[in-house]
Amino acid sequence: MERKITSSSNSLIKHVKSLHRKKARWKSANYFVEGLKAVEEGLISKADIEFFLYSDALFDINGGCELFDEIKNFENAYNIPDKLLNEISDTENPQGIIAVVKFKLSSLKDVVLKNNNFLVILDELRDPGNMGTIIRTADALGANGIVVTKGCVDVFNPKTIRSTMGSIFHIPLAFEGDIEDIIASLKKEEIKIISTSLESSDYCYNIDFKQDFALIIGNEASGVSDRVIEISDYSTKIPMKGEAESLNAAIASGIVMYEASRQRQDCKKMQI
Repeated sequence: MERKITSSSNSLIKHVKSLHRKKARWKSANYFVEGLKAVEEGLISKADIEFFLYSDALFDINGGCELFDEIKNFENAYNIPDKLLNEISDTENPQGIIAVVKFKLSSLKDVVLKNNNFLVILDELRDPGNMGTIIRTADALGANGIVVTKGCVDVFNPKTIRSTMGSIFHIPLAFEGDIEDIIASLKKEEIKIISTSLESSDYCYNIDFKQDFALIIGNEASGVSDRVIEISDYSTKIPMKGEAESLNAAIASGIVMYEASRQRQDCKKMQI
């Protein structure tokens, strides 16, 4: 039997509305994803989904009927009017599907491997789009974990979640406080610390990324702090041939992560 919600005063509708606010997200340990791709990735990854809300607009989306077939037998899947889904959505053109998901929180020790570490540390990253794109890129290029430090934008911000395009379900996220404590802990594990810096004299292709390492990506405006660069093992930058002084944080970090992934792939080929 189809379960319906028609009132904006329903507790589940109110709950989704509340998740637009960071305080409510962290109090309930819930966030929401929306759109076909994100919900499909949540299902494939066996995320802890609290409930689904879908509208008839889902059936007008390519692949929407197939997704409905996957969720229709869930007791926690509810049909709501298109207008109501539009009210609680964070997008201008929602695809008729929202899923509320339970937080999956990790600590530093959860993401560190015994060897072959490729970690990304985010140092006061403030833009939700950059945050989401970096998570997605790190996932694509083989990082085994992301460390989110004090002062960063909320990972579970709807704009961040949307920018990850489902990678939020794939890569472990460790939530830690002071970045200097994180660096000290990683150094004890013999993980090299590499900071991105426009002032570095070493281009990324000169850095040995085949070793265990953690790449620090800094704030969009001020970059990695001088103190963090000072206690890092290496600093690096990307070669710039044009007139632009710098690149967007997500793009710049993607180039460095690609170089790391390339070196590691070449290393595997040599070992075969």
